[in-house]
Amino acid sequence: MVNVALFVRLEAKPGKEAEVETFLRGGLPLVMEEPSTIAWFGIRLGPSTFGIFDAFPDEAGRQAHLSGKVAAALMARASELFASPPAIEKVDVLAAKLPA
Repeated sequence: MVNVALFVRLEAKPGKEAEVETFLRGGLPLVMEEPSTIAWFGIRLGPSTFGIFDAFPDEAGRQAHLSGKVAAALMARASELFASPPAIEKVDVLAAKLPA
């Protein structure tokens, strides 16, 4: 069951859109190593706007993710790839349908 999540909005610098897409695709293997990350999505919202949505069973899982490899890689490349710092929002999950 998931109870909490993160929504991260990312605005690519002009000309960096393909690199952001590659970065998000490359994050999947790192997230696969996180047992408390129940669901993780790298998404494209528009031509230069991207995002990450991930869900966790509890606050401990969310915090583990925020201090994990993907978050570290995101922050390490933020000034290179993004027009502004990643906008990280902590959200509560009210309802979810996940594979059994």
